[in-house]
Amino acid sequence: MYLEHFGVKEFPFSITPDTSYFFSSGASQEALNTLLFAVRSGEGFIKITGEVGTGKSLLCRKLMASLEGEFKIAYIPNPYLEPHALFMELASELELDVDQTSGLEQHQLLKMLTLNVLKIIHGGKRVLICLDETQAMPIETLEALRLLTNIETEKRKLLQVVIFGQPELEDKLNHPSIRQLKQRIAFHYHLTPLTRKEIDYYVHHRLKIAGYHGGKLFSPMALWMLKIKSKRVPRLVNILAHKAMLSAFGKKENVVSMFDVIDAANDTDSLRKPNWVKAAQLLLLLLIGSYIAYLGWMYLQ
Repeated sequence: MYLEHFGVKEFPFSITPDTSYFFSSGASQEALNTLLFAVRSGEGFIKITGEVGTGKSLLCRKLMASLEGEFKIAYIPNPYLEPHALFMELASELELDVDQTSGLEQHQLLKMLTLNVLKIIHGGKRVLICLDETQAMPIETLEALRLLTNIETEKRKLLQVVIFGQPELEDKLNHPSIRQLKQRIAFHYHLTPLTRKEIDYYVHHRLKIAGYHGGKLFSPMALWMLKIKSKRVPRLVNILAHKAMLSAFGKKENVVSMFDVIDAANDTDSLRKPNWVKAAQLLLLLLIGSYIAYLGWMYLQ
């Protein structure tokens, strides 16, 4: 009913990282260009950071899709692993036949991974490891990850590692025990929210990919409110736009209004203000109102 009402073939504002919806904003396209250049240039370690919801996971998937065919890619979406478990995951991703119960030591696994990487390279492909949510990775695992960058020849690195994480990753990388890893990061890019101008294009882009061919679905005031409430963070834009469309659908409206976006924001826990903030704002308004009334009274006197 929802899809038919708005004339779309799928939900345009799903928060799953679907690469067909990748939006080439200034920040995301520059980050992708940086990644492609760094990886194809053979740089060992590359780091991408960004606040929650700025599109790191989608960027990671877009990178992997762009390099498919050129690289054998190992993708670790949840790297909260001990060093041995990480190496086992990498072995599985790189299709290395290792018995999970074999009891291999870490140095043995590293040697087997090295030989497998060489085998893949001799087969005509290069090797890329992508790790998402790296801020959750234990310090000792980050240090173990550095060992992988020792797989190299005199000319170049034999595999590249791209780590994606929230800004807290910076604090973790400042730990003295992994300063060698930080020194090996050749490229870094920090993802930022969309600009105000990009929000309009972003919303239009996603609607178009979803199959929408009608007029402007979001009123100018709805887009203005969307920019304010979402703080221009792509994930929040998606959540609010989806809920606002549901609100308009419930009213049998064909255009999303500013009030639909407000309803969507009020229905989103992460955007709700704590009661003490609401109370403080109300108190401030009362104080301002009282002061204005006092000034008016003094003027009349």
